[in-house]
Amino acid sequence: MSPISGDGPAVSRREFDALFDAVRTWGRWSPADRGAFNRVTPDHVLRAAARVRTGTVVPLGLPWNTRPGPDNPKPALHHMTDLGDVEAPEPSTHKDFIAADYHGKGISHLDALCHIAYRGRLYDGRTAHEVVDAAGARFGAVSALGPLVTRGVLLDLPAVLQTRWLEPGRAVHAEEIVAAEKALGVTIGEGDAVLLRSGHVRRREELGAWDPETASAGFHVDALPLLAERGIALLGSDGDSDVRPSPVDGVHSPVHALAVAAMGVPLLDNLDLEALSAATAKAGRHDFLLVVAPLNVPGGTGSPVNPVAVL
Repeated sequence: MSPISGDGPAVSRREFDALFDAVRTWGRWSPADRGAFNRVTPDHVLRAAARVRTGTVVPLGLPWNTRPGPDNPKPALHHMTDLGDVEAPEPSTHKDFIAADYHGKGISHLDALCHIAYRGRLYDGRTAHEVVDAAGARFGAVSALGPLVTRGVLLDLPAVLQTRWLEPGRAVHAEEIVAAEKALGVTIGEGDAVLLRSGHVRRREELGAWDPETASAGFHVDALPLLAERGIALLGSDGDSDVRPSPVDGVHSPVHALAVAAMGVPLLDNLDLEALSAATAKAGRHDFLLVVAPLNVPGGTGSPVNPVAVL
């Protein structure tokens, strides 16, 4: 694979709308608000569990981020509510409080199907303003998804390209996914969770934080028809899966629109895939058992999450 730079080629709104209609899976599943999670059957879970060889457990979530920065303008909250110094009788207790506006770039989280609307509609054609209000979502909430246990596949592009990371603004195309599969000895299949490592976390650690809203490595929209054809259940990355700047004029997060609103594929954003990259390289294989257990938040548009890979 030869290195490619840039977020292009540009895609017109007309081309994007045609692509949206081509990959959508509306009306395919029941319950509809679980979307592509319906692809994962007990047989999928058993096959994924059979991939475990060494029992190596790799957490994929970032640390709870309470520090403001260009990639974390709304820091998470964490403070103590009980220090156990005024209680009787024994034992004393220590308690804390956490909260987060997690749909940003600083918290590892899962996007539920109610999180993204395109042309005013959520996944399965539901009119967004009719099912989402100040009380939350009555369709596509994270509570409808529940936990996911399936086969995960790591597309480790820096390892394939023999580079430390993909530069922000670098798009990953469909043909690169196919080439990466060949190089890594893995094939994406029905019900899989696909995780893209761009090296975002490594770059941030070495060069410092930047604003990923303006520049980040991720998938070009031309990758989504391939992933739709393979029948994936979940998509994630160490960014938010979208290349930025967006190649689609007037659509700031086109991969979100295609995956969530058209395909019914929830997204995992802001993962730390560095330890998983090392573990898969050591194991000599790039698939594994993946466990994703979001919080059970009725009406919630997603959830902070710490996914776990088991090799």
